[in-house]
Amino acid sequence: MVVRPILRFPHPGLKTRCEAVTVFGDELRALALDLLDTMRAAPGVGITAAHIGVFQRVTVIELSREDGVRTYVNPEVVSSAAVESRNTEGSVSMPGITDEIVRPGAIRFRYRDLDGVAHEEDAEGFLAICIQHEIDQLDGIFWLQRLSKLKRDRLVKKWDKAGG
Repeated sequence: MVVRPILRFPHPGLKTRCEAVTVFGDELRALALDLLDTMRAAPGVGITAAHIGVFQRVTVIELSREDGVRTYVNPEVVSSAAVESRNTEGSVSMPGITDEIVRPGAIRFRYRDLDGVAHEEDAEGFLAICIQHEIDQLDGIFWLQRLSKLKRDRLVKKWDKAGG
């Protein structure tokens, strides 16, 4: 378990589409533990392997210690609700910068666990938002791309001014 360096915006790795995990074993488990430690140290509620420069489709989410850690390998959205939800989002790769993003408020998604077992589940509310956010990152879509150009430019200027 190691806290790894996090790629900072605008690192080109944050635009990289991650490869599907095909080997399940000790290396994947070690990566998941490193992601958890790195996310907690950031701090954040979600992180992908891409955030630490490992371009594999792995994400760890921990909304609270009580809810526990959720590790999703090769996650993908199967369907989404028509009802939208507006939430404040940000990234461990751009600490201190946030804005409101509109996403579906509920999704059905599939993933594999660390043993490679396939699952399909429903998620709603903040968990659904987090899963969609992290899947975007695994697809090379940084959260800022979900904003209008005006809002995006304003936030990038604020990030640059803050020394990002």
